[in-house]
Amino acid sequence: MTNAGSPPVRIALTSGEPAGIGPELCLAAARGTLPVELVCLADRNMLAERASQLGWPITLRDYDPNQRRAHEPNTLTVLHTPLAVASQPGKLDKRNARYVLDLLDRAIQGAVSGEFAAIVTAPVHKGVINDGGVPFTGHTEYLAEHTGGALPVMMLAAPGMRVALATTHLPLKDVSAALTIESLLKTATIIDADLRKWWGLPAPRIAVCGLNPHAGEGGYLGREEIDVISPAIQLMRERGINATGPLPADTAFVPQMLEQCDAVLAMYHDQGLPVIKHAGFERTVNITLGIPILRTSVDHGTALDLAGTGRADPRSLMAAIELASQIITRTA
Repeated sequence: MTNAGSPPVRIALTSGEPAGIGPELCLAAARGTLPVELVCLADRNMLAERASQLGWPITLRDYDPNQRRAHEPNTLTVLHTPLAVASQPGKLDKRNARYVLDLLDRAIQGAVSGEFAAIVTAPVHKGVINDGGVPFTGHTEYLAEHTGGALPVMMLAAPGMRVALATTHLPLKDVSAALTIESLLKTATIIDADLRKWWGLPAPRIAVCGLNPHAGEGGYLGREEIDVISPAIQLMRERGINATGPLPADTAFVPQMLEQCDAVLAMYHDQGLPVIKHAGFERTVNITLGIPILRTSVDHGTALDLAGTGRADPRSLMAAIELASQIITRTA
């Protein structure tokens, strides 16, 4: 993914929750061919232990910021960050909550400074981070807070489908109150801008879902479509955004509709994400829009029950690395 003779792009890979599958996904990625210089942020000793437990002969080499090196199969470059306490697969320990965030902080610092061209993140466990005394709602919000992104937008991309969210990690009872004409307009503006920037689409088409069944059925099943979503779509169009809707969510994802749009804007987390994960689980990539750095991620969680078994599927992580590489190449 680089020009002949040019140094490979450098991507930071955070290994995520140490008790989950993140560390072994990083090791699995290192076993194959990669188009980038991958720098894994993790406790080096933990990675060595996991590789040994799995029987994977992977060479770990220390990260040198002054030397760019192309990836070599079965070799992983590691930016060592020490655990607070030793970690066992499948066993969460809140004492390592700060360690998980230290990985993110170092990756963000490097991405903002230009040391890293992008960040790819393995999954974290929100519950144990909160148990560790740090309020944490997710990667998306944390990245925005630490990069100055005013409004982060979560988008998942899979072959043939992109789904963005108007709200992210909210209880369902709070979604309606969180939707405003202004927030929807800001979200659509970010989606439009980043589809142009990251994907090179000259005039992105955005399909906007309704909130209620049948998009409110003319107000009989709720007024959010009439009072909020439709006025927001009108403003989007006035600002030059090619938006359609509000569409009933149960028909917005049929193939005929998807062929007519470049992204679907869902109103809440579980309106859009189950559809795209069903269609392309393990090939879907999470990308954060509306922040000044490029970040992609897996589409799944920590899978504590699989940690340490070697059975975790690395395809979503590989897709996240590949998408980041493609975007960097396209925008270089």
